[in-house]
Amino acid sequence: MSVDLNGYWKMVSNDNFDEYMKALGVNAAIRTIASLLKTDKDIVQDGDHFNIKTLSTFKNYNMDFHVGKEFEEDLSGVDDRKCMTTINWDGDKLVCVQKGEIEGRGWTHWVVGDELHLELRAGGAVCKQVYKKTT
Repeated sequence: MSVDLNGYWKMVSNDNFDEYMKALGVNAAIRTIASLLKTDKDIVQDGDHFNIKTLSTFKNYNMDFHVGKEFEEDLSGVDDRKCMTTINWDGDKLVCVQKGEIEGRGWTHWVVGDELHLELRAGGAVCKQVYKKTT
């Protein structure tokens, strides 16, 4: 079931992000900076085609994909790796599986009211983020 994720979302909470970044092998200096940031998400959804922009004052990351189609994802803006990524709907949740060097890597997006929830997973670490819709 497809859920409408369109909109601009501002971060309101970010739990266990440092542990998630450690699991990705991000160095301590970058982790310190990244932990201080509150990112925004700008999501444009057209059916099963998505463009998700993660925006901050430090780094931006753009992800453009079609649900159900595997693609090579270049994570040079995140942890400088490449992986094979597939994103599918699981009920009302958008679930990403990233196959590569890090075991159990991926994420899940879902909406509750005017909140966008994001669970990031890598190497046994789980980070939970919540965003509030602004437009």
